[in-house]
Amino acid sequence: MTEFKELVRLRRSHRKFGEAEIDADDVKMIVRAALMSPTSKGQRNWHFIVVDDKADIEKLADAKDMGSQFLKEAPLAIVVLGDPVQNDCWVEDGSIAAISMQYQAEELGLGSCWIQMRGRGLSDGTDADTIIRGILDIPDNYSVLCVLAVGRKADERKPQNEDKLKWENVHINKF
Repeated sequence: MTEFKELVRLRRSHRKFGEAEIDADDVKMIVRAALMSPTSKGQRNWHFIVVDDKADIEKLADAKDMGSQFLKEAPLAIVVLGDPVQNDCWVEDGSIAAISMQYQAEELGLGSCWIQMRGRGLSDGTDADTIIRGILDIPDNYSVLCVLAVGRKADERKPQNEDKLKWENVHINKF
C-alpha cells in the first residue's frame, strides 16, 4: 500500500488511456472508496453510475462543448450524482466521493480525470445534466456533478513539485 503522502504527490489528472478494460475487482475498490467517503450528516445520499459501455461513454463525452472529448478513450466512466432537494450539500458530498475514487484509482495504478458537468453544456444552451440524464435514464430529481474518466495510464505525468506548493496561500488564525 502506498503511503498517503506519496499518493497525494503522485496523483495527477490523466487524459490519455490504454484500451484495456478495468478489472472488476478494481472497479469495486474504486466505488468502495466513494461509498466510504464522509458526507454531511452521514446522509450518504450520493449515487454513482459506473459506465463501461463504449457507445454510452462516447455520448457522455459529447455532453458539453469543451474539456470532455478525451473521455472517449477511457474504458470506464463514473458519473457522480446527487439529489439537491434531499441534500443541500450534494455538491460537497459528491466532490469528496469523487476525489476519494481518484485517490483509490491512483493507488491501484490507474489514471483518472474529473470532468466537470454541473453548470456546463453545449453552445446551443442544452445543459450537460439534461443530456447525461437522457443517456443514462437518470430521474429528473438527480443532478450530475461530474464524470470521472478512469483507465490505464497511457501518458507519463511528473509527480507534484514540492517546490511549487503555494504555501503563501495558507494563513494561520487570520488572513
